[in-house]
Amino acid sequence: MKIGILTLPLHTNYGGILQAYALQTVLERMGHEVVVLDKSPYHYLPLWKMPFSYPKRILEKYVLGKKSVKVFAEQWYNRTYPIISQYTQTFIDTYIHRKEVNDLTKLDEKDFDALVVGSDQIWRVCYYSQIENAFLAFTEGWKYLKRIAYAPSFGTDVWEYSQKQTEKCKLLLQKFDAVSVRESSGVELCAKNFGREAIHVLDPTLLLDRGDYERLIKQSKVQHHSNMLLQYILDEDKEKQELIEYIIKEKQLNIVRVNSKVEDITAKLEERIQPYVEQWLCGFYDADFVVTDSFHACVFSIIFNKPFIVCGNKKRGSARFLSLLSSFNLLDRYITDGINLSEVLDKTIDWSEINKKKENLKSFSWSFLNQSLIYK
Repeated sequence: MKIGILTLPLHTNYGGILQAYALQTVLERMGHEVVVLDKSPYHYLPLWKMPFSYPKRILEKYVLGKKSVKVFAEQWYNRTYPIISQYTQTFIDTYIHRKEVNDLTKLDEKDFDALVVGSDQIWRVCYYSQIENAFLAFTEGWKYLKRIAYAPSFGTDVWEYSQKQTEKCKLLLQKFDAVSVRESSGVELCAKNFGREAIHVLDPTLLLDRGDYERLIKQSKVQHHSNMLLQYILDEDKEKQELIEYIIKEKQLNIVRVNSKVEDITAKLEERIQPYVEQWLCGFYDADFVVTDSFHACVFSIIFNKPFIVCGNKKRGSARFLSLLSSFNLLDRYITDGINLSEVLDKTIDWSEINKKKENLKSFSWSFLNQSLIYK
């Protein structure tokens, strides 16, 4: 079967890259021919990621016109992006079978037997501006296409769609042959707002085994570390840094970072270059302990059986963390005010039980995906 995967654009986000790689790999192992539908990184400027609004307003009001600011921002982004993405792009070019599509309406029905939407927060309005296309609006009129939603995420348990978007996406979702979501809260959101039953499944990265990721590490030339605390923080602040310093003293570990200041446009360009994807994976392989505010860092801590704690990150969607951790009975790893950190650090994780749970959930999720693609 010829399958296209529709997900968030592949840029410098490790979780986004690896979930696309994992879903592609799983589908190919099922015997399908797979491409990932991806926008050119130069086709648009993802300003939602950038602290650019204040200087942008100043430039618009006092220096340049609104149109000129847009052109200036795009030119600036197009100059810097090839530099900061040079190593993550290597992984994308090597392992992901991309089909560059800047206008989804230009796709031809005859090129696909099925389209799979997911995973990641592709159903979150602020992350996917043309949200109707995340529900395959561009395929209206296609007669023989299988439409599958595999683990897309709303990112939050609060409904963010407008009434018009809700009505349109509700109609589009009725055409899907099978619907699953990544979070338990997504099941409720689908039922309440779309009137459609959805199945709760694993993020695609959890459908692969630890050995699959270890092979990627071994095939690359990455730097290994020992006696290390892995710090993977997306939104740094004073409280998180104090937390990390406390754990370092308690555990007698050395800090290792596996990400750059990629989203900080005030940082020097060389400080924004993202390390290789394999180096990011190696961080979890080597880690003695992980501190993070990232969903996929939680996932890979589980995959590599590394003790970890999660700093709540409401800005990027806390429902994702709570659903994942609840599935593995690891809610005590989610750090909030009032938590006794010493008790959490001293508590041993029963990885044999976690791995058993993972295999059961993996089998269920794999079966859902496979059965969804069988013609009936």
